[in-house]
Amino acid sequence: MLISQFFVGQEIFITGGSGFIGKGLIEKILRSCPNVAAVYVLLRPKKGKHIEQRLSDILQSKLFERVRQEQPQALKKVHAIAGDCSELGLGINEKDLKLLQNVNIIYHSAASVRFDDPLRDAILMNTRGTYELIKIAETLKQLKVFMHVSTTYCYPNRRIVEEKFYPSYADWRTTIKLAETYDTETLNVFNLKYGDFQPNTYTFTKSLAEQIIKEYKDRLPLVIFRPSIVVSSIEDPVPGWVDNFNGPIGMLVACGIGIFRTSCGEPNIISDFVPVDIVVRAMLIATCRKAAEESNKDQKKMEIINCAAAKICPIRTGEVIEIGKKVIKKTPFEKTLWVPGGSITRCAVWNFIRFVTLHVLMAILVDIALRFTNTKPFLLKLQRRIYAATLALHYFVTTQWDFRNDNFYELDSFVEKDEIGEFGFLQYRDLDYEEFFRMGIQGARVFLLNEPAECSQGALTRMKIYRVLHFLINLIGGVLIIRFVARYIYGMLYSTI
Repeated sequence: MLISQFFVGQEIFITGGSGFIGKGLIEKILRSCPNVAAVYVLLRPKKGKHIEQRLSDILQSKLFERVRQEQPQALKKVHAIAGDCSELGLGINEKDLKLLQNVNIIYHSAASVRFDDPLRDAILMNTRGTYELIKIAETLKQLKVFMHVSTTYCYPNRRIVEEKFYPSYADWRTTIKLAETYDTETLNVFNLKYGDFQPNTYTFTKSLAEQIIKEYKDRLPLVIFRPSIVVSSIEDPVPGWVDNFNGPIGMLVACGIGIFRTSCGEPNIISDFVPVDIVVRAMLIATCRKAAEESNKDQKKMEIINCAAAKICPIRTGEVIEIGKKVIKKTPFEKTLWVPGGSITRCAVWNFIRFVTLHVLMAILVDIALRFTNTKPFLLKLQRRIYAATLALHYFVTTQWDFRNDNFYELDSFVEKDEIGEFGFLQYRDLDYEEFFRMGIQGARVFLLNEPAECSQGALTRMKIYRVLHFLINLIGGVLIIRFVARYIYGMLYSTI
């Protein structure tokens, strides 16, 4: 069966529809499977905006430009459902629950992806939220597929992660009870010990959510979909689409602006990231595949999929940085403050010295200069956030995993010949990384920095000026260092005569 044909007349419920994967999923469904019956998106009021306004903002964004041109009628099929995954019953009222009674497919992609979230908040959102949705799913008589979006990093202490369940770090029921009983400060006291010294609350609570799925896998048509680090798109809906600063694109943007010049990590590890459109395509294929398996009980059930791409097209972290600097110097951002530079070092002491001198001191000088121009200082505050982010990511930029993903590869073979261009993904195995990051940086320019797609002549001129100044500063600094060393050696020799 064609994938687009399978989705005809289906009602879909999506949590996390305002997130990176969620928005990409909604866009792809509306554009490539426009004959769905309805798409319900769980949203909560935010920043004084009602859910209908939030949904309108999403659908009117640049991401949905192709949908507005190619399938404008499909936009009317998207409906907002008021709720919150951190609340009991997901905060959905009785009226909206009745609207969901004919839902055929659930995509649960809502999660707090902040690594520094308090344990209590992460439990209520990532673990209990999954359980609350499971309870709702049990009432849906027409349900064909429930896809839980997890992460390949659920079990970070395992260097080889296969497409299977692993033993739990804790009991999920007890953990939810603890979060419902004790306050944030109390739980933070024994966070590390209770979480078996996980690198952050995100991986811990997502692993607990998988244990819930494991318990209900024989009662509901469940699939665990584990993407690795999700980055900008290769093709859909446009090359380079991205909506956040997470992962390598955020690092390249900070580097390109000139405010990120050092990081402590292992430059030779293989970076495992997967483009968002590959993630979305694989999710839709896996949905169709799971529904086919459910209709034929004799077939082997595909319950866990590791959506990782390092084996398809590997690249090292150090290579990402070097390619990024090369691309950005050719097409600088309008907001560039200095020449892109910096590198990853294995030495924590050297990284700290470079951070203090190249990040903190420079931020202080720039903020002082901004005060003289009556501009609000921002760089030192931004550097604090960068430092916190690098600390949270340190474990992941110094460790390499082997994600076994035969189930993921097998998905591509499920796509019929006529739909390979629309839903296939292995045709991208020979990815040109320089072109990919060039488009990713262009996407960051358009979707994150709100700049024109092509850099202006002014940006190119400023980059030339910055490079000259950078050379002169390095030259003067080098001369001063040589002079200091020479005088020191001369003094030592003179004192021995």
